[in-house]
Amino acid sequence: MNSIIKKVLRTLMLFSTVLVVGQNQFKADTESSVVNWKGSKPTGEHYGTVKVKSGFFTVENKNIVAGEFEIDMNSIVDLDMPADSESNAKLVGHLKSDDFFGVEKYPVALFKVTSTEIKGNQTLIKGDLKIKEKTHPVSFLATVSHDANLLTLKSETFKIDRSKWDIKFKSKSFFSDLGDQFIYNDMELSVVVNAGK
Repeated sequence: MNSIIKKVLRTLMLFSTVLVVGQNQFKADTESSVVNWKGSKPTGEHYGTVKVKSGFFTVENKNIVAGEFEIDMNSIVDLDMPADSESNAKLVGHLKSDDFFGVEKYPVALFKVTSTEIKGNQTLIKGDLKIKEKTHPVSFLATVSHDANLLTLKSETFKIDRSKWDIKFKSKSFFSDLGDQFIYNDMELSVVVNAGK
């Protein structure tokens, strides 16, 4: 009986080793990996970036099978106004406040890949996005390219409904008396991740 158990254990260990050997992990380059954002209202729009703080992709047979990324919410910048302008500083400060992302209390957002599917020349990435301790599923199409040492993912633009993550400022989901002084719930996002071994 013991010999049978030992054989089963050896087989399982060998199988696990094969799986691990068949997988490659790529670590995000935090200097060049960003989330692009855009928010809109009836009278205009603002856009900018947020940096990826850390993260990785696991690749098996040239396909992404797992991944997890921390997003540094303190790194929010606006790109549609001069970087040294008072208006820019005011907007970024407001985005970091409790009206929006509350970065003092919630400094990191998290995206975790739950599944992927090849769609022609692109990959459909599905995952869970956690902002302000609230988690909801998101999905987006991305172009993925990689060689032995470098993986690059560039997503198509996709939208999230900010109200689901408790981002309430001037949202019609929370306030009914805004008239035309509201901000649309839908935010546009796109992602660029460069990752290496």
